[in-house]
Amino acid sequence: MITIFETPEHRNVLFHDLSEGSMVQANQHMIIHNGVAMLLDPGGHKTYMKLFSAATGLVAPSAFQHIFFSHQDPDIIAAANGWLMVTDATAYLSALWMRFIPHFGVDELVINRIRPIPDEGMTVDVGGAPMVLLPAHFLHSEGNFQVYDPVAKILYSGDLGTSLGAPYTAVPDFDAHVPYMKPFHERYMPSRRAVARWVNTVARLDVEILAPQHGAYFVGRDLVRRYVDWVAGIDCYLDADVNAYPIPGAPG
Repeated sequence: MITIFETPEHRNVLFHDLSEGSMVQANQHMIIHNGVAMLLDPGGHKTYMKLFSAATGLVAPSAFQHIFFSHQDPDIIAAANGWLMVTDATAYLSALWMRFIPHFGVDELVINRIRPIPDEGMTVDVGGAPMVLLPAHFLHSEGNFQVYDPVAKILYSGDLGTSLGAPYTAVPDFDAHVPYMKPFHERYMPSRRAVARWVNTVARLDVEILAPQHGAYFVGRDLVRRYVDWVAGIDCYLDADVNAYPIPGAPG
């Protein structure tokens, strides 16, 4: 657990070490403002008890009033039912995925506490601080959102900024960090056009920390700017030459 921003009224906490075994590493984040907590992308069943124990060591279960799901992947949403059953929180998920989340076992007793996020996004009041649920569609999910915290000036960027296998939690050197990001971005991000929309959006924000859902986070405007410039120029999956998919077993 790492505190990445803190004032007397506001705290941003990163849980970076709860994944284990064969599962992909995933970060969980928590924003606390005036004693009210918002949990971001809480994860799956194997991290549930560890995260619950760590998070409730900081605030009581009654403090959890908001849960954010950036998109529908299991490393984000699989333990949704557990969190909704042990808290009175309202959860937020893209309207596109509302009919899919019951497949993760969400009970009818709590399904009405999951609020659909409209495509244009929305704001959520967390203890008097407005958290911005920011559209980032197709990066990499059709209905995808990020959270911008204007108090801490942190952009929780979901899968954008993901790195896999880096031996640190905060990026020390951008150029040395690129090899940990490049394969994921080229495969999971669909196209430059989708990235360009995000880049144009982020240009209007004041971001001092960029915190992805996987891997190391970026501290300082210079590193954030380096990442935004880099991702604007990558070759994404659909930017390659358009050819037919190969047919397995067919003669070349």
